[in-house]
Amino acid sequence: MGRLGEHPPLALARGEGPWLYDRDGRRFLDGISSWWVNLFGHAHPAINAAIADQLTQLPHAMLAGCTHEPVVELSERLSALTGHVLGHCFYASDGASAVEIALKMSVHYWRNCGRPQKHKFVYLKGGYHGETVGALAVTDVGLFRTPYERLLKPGFQVNPPDLRRMTGAVSAQALTRTALDELASLLEAHSGAIAAVIAEPLVQCAGGMVMHPAEYIAGVRKLCTEHAVHLIADEIAVGCGRTGTFFASEQTGEWPDFLCLSKGISGGYLPLSLVMSRTEIFRAFYHQDIHRGFLHSHSYTGNPLACRAALAVLDLFEKSDVLTNNRDLAHRLDRALAPLREHPAIANYRRCGMIWAFDVIEPSSKDKTGFAERFHRAALSEELLLRPIGTTIYLMPPYILAGEHIEHLARGTKAALDTALNG
Repeated sequence: MGRLGEHPPLALARGEGPWLYDRDGRRFLDGISSWWVNLFGHAHPAINAAIADQLTQLPHAMLAGCTHEPVVELSERLSALTGHVLGHCFYASDGASAVEIALKMSVHYWRNCGRPQKHKFVYLKGGYHGETVGALAVTDVGLFRTPYERLLKPGFQVNPPDLRRMTGAVSAQALTRTALDELASLLEAHSGAIAAVIAEPLVQCAGGMVMHPAEYIAGVRKLCTEHAVHLIADEIAVGCGRTGTFFASEQTGEWPDFLCLSKGISGGYLPLSLVMSRTEIFRAFYHQDIHRGFLHSHSYTGNPLACRAALAVLDLFEKSDVLTNNRDLAHRLDRALAPLREHPAIANYRRCGMIWAFDVIEPSSKDKTGFAERFHRAALSEELLLRPIGTTIYLMPPYILAGEHIEHLARGTKAALDTALNG
């Protein structure tokens, strides 16, 4: 907060497509989809129309003892995308709340099944799942976690197969095997006390865009099944087509017990999150005794406007063949970014679907925050909105970029990098 006097917040006035405009009329290409939510840019006409239509019918009603068409349709359509393996949805408003719900539901499930001793969680080194107390307990980003350490429930941490550690002598398969062996040993020793393993499939986003093979999550799924432990897939950032498939879990060939969605599901319009779960989870709570029921209330749970926005997002995926188009878009942006791959200050250039990341080698400074701020300001001067994570620069643009947007993003990113490196 102390820095805002020198560098005040960007005062935005409107958005259109991939662009944001400030009060002075300057424009900025939103290269991070405003923290990964605006999948189809700003003020998309189809999503606008869906919300406007719903606004005249039912803007909001509580979801306690009530229901409405948008939330039912959204639940059914999302379930169908999993082949109805994940057949039930529980709604909230933000990603951290979805994680809290999944954690609580897992512990409560085991309690209802007569195994209350299963109440601990396993999470990945560098993982991020939100900043509420329960979510922080399974988050490993010190900036967010450390001040509240005494509030947090202790759990178990394991290493992911970070593909940045690959060398000529160490393959992705070897990294994956080592990571799975570590988890296997932990579950063999402590599965009687463990309720669930939580992971971000394929990409650990806020932890530095750490990428790992799909085979790793497939192996985690197998180990969880063997040891009677739930798998929670946090797809809040990596779902909704961001990794190349609608759900990142699709690429693993396996479905988790719980799948958390938020961010892009409403297209960046309204707060919405949900937890998808298997029928066997639901059945453990289906009882006349209210103490066996799952009680987790949000006033705006399943808001009809947010659900209509989400349905419009699903319509766009279906009608515009977004996933196929994204593959072409990703290849075009890859080509435009080619000069960055050869930049002497860049290491570990990587991509997963519509997520790009690379690490900046800055030998003259250990101040990662200082670099991130310099790069952010330099990007603004290039008409780009980008926010590095320490010295990791990432791009998560909306799915609507045209040729001129691609060139602008690639050229501006390189120019901002050179400016930031030169102080």
